[in-house]
Amino acid sequence: MKHYIKTTDYFFSQEEFELKFDTVNEMLITSPIPDNLTLYYKSENYISHSDQSKTIIDKLYLLVKNYSLRRKVQLLNSLIPSGGTLLDIGAGTGDFLKRAKKANWTITGIEPNKLARENAKTKGIQLHEDLSELTEPNYDIITLWHVLEHLPNLNEQLTQITNLLKKDGFLILAVPNYKSYDAKHYKRYWAAYDVPRHLWHFSQKSIVKLLTPHSMELSKTKPMLFDSFYVSLLSEKYKTGKNRYLSAFFHGLLSNLKGMISKEYSSHIYILQKS
Repeated sequence: MKHYIKTTDYFFSQEEFELKFDTVNEMLITSPIPDNLTLYYKSENYISHSDQSKTIIDKLYLLVKNYSLRRKVQLLNSLIPSGGTLLDIGAGTGDFLKRAKKANWTITGIEPNKLARENAKTKGIQLHEDLSELTEPNYDIITLWHVLEHLPNLNEQLTQITNLLKKDGFLILAVPNYKSYDAKHYKRYWAAYDVPRHLWHFSQKSIVKLLTPHSMELSKTKPMLFDSFYVSLLSEKYKTGKNRYLSAFFHGLLSNLKGMISKEYSSHIYILQKS
């Protein structure tokens, strides 16, 4: 595999990693992948596990999160208006499943992080620790919201996940896009590389190439417009050491405007159906 770029774990360890280009699947792969990967998540600042609201960035994340939760449930209902069975992998602190449950979905969730599971439990959401606890193809929809990029043994896990879908069921993936304008602008400082927690870095073509062998057909691709602003805000911090809000807003907006033409947004939602 060819060298693509070197970047740093600006969030936690300050260690340097290389991104290598997988020409077959048109994606980037973090190298090396640490053996003790769980240690890189052990920070009280990892907001998807803690629900904290200490900084302005935390508050912005949670504000956008509340709006996004509503839109995610609307997406479920647009695919299956009568509701059905839902599996959310990487469920975090359970907020999405809580909303889906209120909308009459029968919910199941997977979350390996103990702190996140404990936070979910206080909201009345009981989560499984591992995907291996589920074996039957029971689900109408399976969701992974910014989770696929974290999963080790990618092809093996995709087999497990797609086997849990009912025939004609839907797989919804939300992942960053390394071909977006904000990725190209910030280069090694692009926050969505988030090495080594993000093991894989996807393009639109790579999603199709990875999922087609698992009998999944792409139905629709949707942009995640808020991601460019949040990622740009973090990227400015990594690049300059300062919270440069105006610059982050400008580049986030520019990324979305360029995305309207190129169709390469900061993050995409992919809706795939099992054939």
